Amino acid sequence: MLLVKDAGFYTSLQDLGRFHYRHLGVPVSGAMDLIAAARVNSLLENDPNDAVLEMTLNGPKLEFSEPAFIAFSGAEMQLELNGEAIELDQAYFVSAGSTLNCGHTSHGIRTYMAIKGGFQAPAILGSRSYYFPVTPKKTIQAFTEIPYTPNSDYESKVLRVSHSKLYRETTLNVFPGPEYELLSDAQLEALFAGTFTLAKEQDRMACQLQEVIEGQSHQMITSATLPGTVQLTPSGKLIILMRDGQTTGGYPRILQLEDYSVNVLAQKKFGDRLNFHRMPG
Repeated sequence: MLLVKDAGFYTSLQDLGRFHYRHLGVPVSGAMDLIAAARVNSLLENDPNDAVLEMTLNGPKLEFSEPAFIAFSGAEMQLELNGEAIELDQAYFVSAGSTLNCGHTSHGIRTYMAIKGGFQAPAILGSRSYYFPVTPKKTIQAFTEIPYTPNSDYESKVLRVSHSKLYRETTLNVFPGPEYELLSDAQLEALFAGTFTLAKEQDRMACQLQEVIEGQSHQMITSATLPGTVQLTPSGKLIILMRDGQTTGGYPRILQLEDYSVNVLAQKKFGDRLNFHRMPG
């Protein structure tokens, strides 16, 4: 068991997501930065869908009841194992009784922790990803322990990989959304010539941008949305849906982020500057 001494700011279990239930209104969920989650699982030769801990801004304090192999990737975070600093993108052996302190992020906002064999929380609707109300809780705040399979004889073949630089990227690549043709020349100019600032209103469901463009009052029925869908409100506010975002929406879907750019946005914090780049085709 992994004993939770302090849950941190917003720490949750995530895998690749919960599929085949969007028609029932259940979001895909899954790791916000799927690239980092895949990297950290690959370091331990885990299955790509093994559950990892997603730690946001400030991580937890944990204690290991059994030996294990662990690794971290994603945002740069202060990490200490038994009082000694450890690094991202490297595999470590942890003996029983060891303590792990995960501090603040310095670049990016989400760091991922994998354990050999994955965390063994119950799968609900085919996924271990936390998403309330499908799962009992949305973070590990209410839990005192997280199960895993002890490992003491594993030999890592990949000891280290290069660091991710997603947090340095500022361009979001987009494709036209279903209601893209409603946009005027002035709105298009504002979207692709301007720079936007990430607002404080951001979480696993959606991100808002501080700057507004000319609004859109088009009347439409509620229609399907995806992670990365950019909606334009009547007031001109831009809302970008993320992994836990609703499956339908009534605002015009003017843009759709490419998959890679959803991961880029997942590592941005309040005040970061961004711009949109339309992909060809």
